Amino acid sequence: MAGMAAGDAARGDLIMQKSKYKISVIVPVYNKEKYVKQCIESVLAQTYGNLELLLIDDGSTDASGAICDEYAAKDVRVKVFHQENGGPMAAVMTGLREASGEYYTFIDSDDYVSEEMLEEMTKCLTGRRGEIICCNHVLEKRKSTVPVIQPLAPGVYEGARLEEDLKYKLLGREYRIIPMSRCMKLCERSIFEGNEKYYDTTLRMGDDFNLIYPALLKSTSVVVMEGALFYHYRYVEDSIVHAYDPDNAKSVINCYNALLRIVRDYHVPYGETMLNKEYCYMMMYVMKNELRNPDKDYVQKIQSIFTEKETRDRIMNTPLTVTSRSNSLLYLAMKYPNKMLLHIMRMIVKQYDAFGKKRKR
Repeated sequence: MAGMAAGDAARGDLIMQKSKYKISVIVPVYNKEKYVKQCIESVLAQTYGNLELLLIDDGSTDASGAICDEYAAKDVRVKVFHQENGGPMAAVMTGLREASGEYYTFIDSDDYVSEEMLEEMTKCLTGRRGEIICCNHVLEKRKSTVPVIQPLAPGVYEGARLEEDLKYKLLGREYRIIPMSRCMKLCERSIFEGNEKYYDTTLRMGDDFNLIYPALLKSTSVVVMEGALFYHYRYVEDSIVHAYDPDNAKSVINCYNALLRIVRDYHVPYGETMLNKEYCYMMMYVMKNELRNPDKDYVQKIQSIFTEKETRDRIMNTPLTVTSRSNSLLYLAMKYPNKMLLHIMRMIVKQYDAFGKKRKR
């Protein structure tokens, strides 16, 4: 009995030790009245109690802001900040400024999390500066639930292993070794300190990358949990429209320039070489986007983008590993943007989009 009592006491001490860490849950909110209640309630239902929930209403024009206020009136852990619309990064920056916890985690307002998420993730904490805990997620589709496990093997990454197996492999790969989303991570607050200069609210592409990439470079320990399907990413099929963005190419250039500053400041080995590869992979998205250009002069637009000297030099002089069939075709069109090939590629993209719409009916 004495042994059992000692064991119970030890477990109690461990629980107290872990719960001493205050966690700031930061949720940017913009026009998600249909989903934000479930998001909020999933946080307030956490089995880990030492938390604050920061809801950043980024100028919502629907009832989202009012819903946030309702929860703040009922639970002292909820804090609401209303601001003019500035985009996801502006909302995140407000959350970072107002957070008072030792650890931060981010949740999108149309997603939700399992009630044990924070408790299980805190079991991996050591209390040291610079640590990040990573879980996996579930893709919640209308008719199915799909578990998504990140490629990086579960385990603790520190020292040389952190540098060689993670930090040096974040750029210039066809597929990420670890999601660069701000979500699905529990981050010790110091990894964001000093990185504010890299945050750009005007970025329309890569804003999460701009936040998490320097944080990972600054980290001292990264834990990848096994299983841990705690984060529920809502795949809202009706909202996934293959829309054309006329400024997509400019967004990639802005993202490249932002990442270049980070690579140079952190003295990433072979950083600029890997960033050039990253740029080429990003330009595949640009090609796909421009093939959806509804205007008749789409060929001229694509040719003007991909024959621009700096872009063409990077594409032609940067060796890439391309494994997927679709990316191989996009890569070919990037290197040789002739009219016939672009017409063929456009037909393929149209068929793909039509098939996707048919499947959703």
